[in-house]
Amino acid sequence: MKFPSPVAVQWLADLIGARLVGNANGFINGINEIHRVEPGDVVFVDHPKYYNTCIHSSATSIIINAETPFPEGKTLLIVEEPFNAYLTIVKHFRPYETLVKSISDTATIGEGSVTGPGAVIGNHVSIGKNCFIHPNVTILDHCIIGDNVIIQAGTVIGSDAFYYNSKKTREVWFRKMESCGRVIIENEVEIGAGCTIDRGVTHDTIIGTGTKLDNMVHIGHDTVIGKNCLIAAQVGIAGGVEIGNGVTLWGQVGVSKTLTIGNNVTVLAQSGVPGSLAGNNTYFGTPAENASLKRRELVWVKRIPELWKKVMES
Repeated sequence: MKFPSPVAVQWLADLIGARLVGNANGFINGINEIHRVEPGDVVFVDHPKYYNTCIHSSATSIIINAETPFPEGKTLLIVEEPFNAYLTIVKHFRPYETLVKSISDTATIGEGSVTGPGAVIGNHVSIGKNCFIHPNVTILDHCIIGDNVIIQAGTVIGSDAFYYNSKKTREVWFRKMESCGRVIIENEVEIGAGCTIDRGVTHDTIIGTGTKLDNMVHIGHDTVIGKNCLIAAQVGIAGGVEIGNGVTLWGQVGVSKTLTIGNNVTVLAQSGVPGSLAGNNTYFGTPAENASLKRRELVWVKRIPELWKKVMES
């Protein structure tokens, strides 16, 4: 999430009650989680296992619960509970706003766009020109919809991320990380019925120009899908995934978190993708592998009983 304008690091330290170590004269442009952090951002970390990753990331400032060595020019904001500091920042810059009518007065809807009965358009939503928002679609706060977009019945755009801060030393192990990112749907996208697209935790979930989603597709938080992709029914994509242009995911493909799928990849139906896939290939199976090799492997698996019988008879 980018702040409305850069804030002084000292101002942010005062907001969260932090002890400031390092560059006290810098400015912060926004808050981000580690998978999407950019220069000028602040990030939080509350476990020594991840100190090094956060401190040496692109983040300019780090909210942390212990003083530790860090590169020159960066800033540590030391607090007892970094997660609580994160929540304070999110609630300050992106406070909850009650929606008192089905289409918010703060939403903007472009010329030629139509919303069906029961559609809910949240606060500060932007919908472009010539869009068709079918009945019972929900588009939640701060989401951005481009031109010539079709969203079919029952789809939810901008639901909260399935993302939790976990500590087994607490009575409640999993505490919700408030989602302050958005969903951005670019031009000429079609989204089928009953889909769910989560907003980013702090960054944006993005669906690229010309991409088409079938019914019952789930897109996790902070996932970026490229242009002209085709995603069939019941595909599930976890958070923080980078999908290139021209990718096809056939029915019931499952994609794990924080991986990359290259341009022009095809993943065949019911495959599981646990790791990154290089571009310009077709993949199949669980774990997904080169489809031609996987098919040969399946042929040999079917021959195991025959081969075993020959071994036993020899």
